[in-house]
Amino acid sequence: MEDSIMLRFLAAPADVASDGTTVQAGRVLEWIDKAGYACAVGYSGGYCVTAYVGNVHFTRPIVNGDLIEVTARVAHTGRSSMQVVVTVDAADVRSREFKPAMDCILVFVAVDEDGRPRQIPAWAPADEASGRLARGIAGRVEARRDIRDVMRAQEYTDAGTTPSERFRFLASPGDVNWGGNAHGGIVMRWIDEVARACAMGWCGADAVAVYSGGIHFLSPIHIGDLVDLSARMIHTGPHSMHIAVRVRARDPRGGEWRDTTQCMTVFVTRNPDGHAAEVPQLVLRTDEDRRLDAHALDLVRRRAALPPLEFDVERTY
Repeated sequence: MEDSIMLRFLAAPADVASDGTTVQAGRVLEWIDKAGYACAVGYSGGYCVTAYVGNVHFTRPIVNGDLIEVTARVAHTGRSSMQVVVTVDAADVRSREFKPAMDCILVFVAVDEDGRPRQIPAWAPADEASGRLARGIAGRVEARRDIRDVMRAQEYTDAGTTPSERFRFLASPGDVNWGGNAHGGIVMRWIDEVARACAMGWCGADAVAVYSGGIHFLSPIHIGDLVDLSARMIHTGPHSMHIAVRVRARDPRGGEWRDTTQCMTVFVTRNPDGHAAEVPQLVLRTDEDRRLDAHALDLVRRRAALPPLEFDVERTY
């Protein structure tokens, strides 16, 4: 029973964003979901589903041709759930000097053949550093639940006037995971794409994700489903654009829309020297605009109140 795994590969041209140089955030999110899934399956001994991805910090850009290491390790377990810490490091393939590029937490749930949660072995930390990380993660469970409830309570109607973007398409067989539904990493790539389109439309320049949080997977997307992604910018800081994304799906032959995924992501645009540039500020015209702006600031405050996690307890360079 293994509680960690590392994937190593080269960033390829197909991973690169429209700037032609850096890897798109959505592709990195696919990598972390695959590594986290492999870790969770290896530990639990069977199929798992992604339930949550949070605390996603993009700390430096990854460029085409970089050597990538994606490390995933179990850091806390419940009866059927595993909280998996994933870190992404990148290096010039010639120097092999790895530097942190991204870190996050994923929650996977082990399920049986009927899709019901199944019990897994309890995990225990091997050293004090792993124990501190485990305690830190356990202390965030209630806060994460509160953030999920606050996010789900928000309403997005035609009364909102801030910039928005919508994608709609059919989930294709190429999006399938090992359980027959759309892969969690694919869904996160879709989220990044629609949010990036919204951000670029507002700032009139290329935009990159620097943070994603509260990615809650509420129900699966089946292959052949009609998928609807809506992104709305709800807050701007001097250099940041905060975008709420909601994903729905339904059978195209009929039936009700069901919420499948929700999250908040933050984008910036960069000036020629690579630093975050100033962005145009939103004008809040309606009560809904002001309510959602306050919601974004509330999420910032809630997350800032959480103590930092020591993601690098096992990193060596």
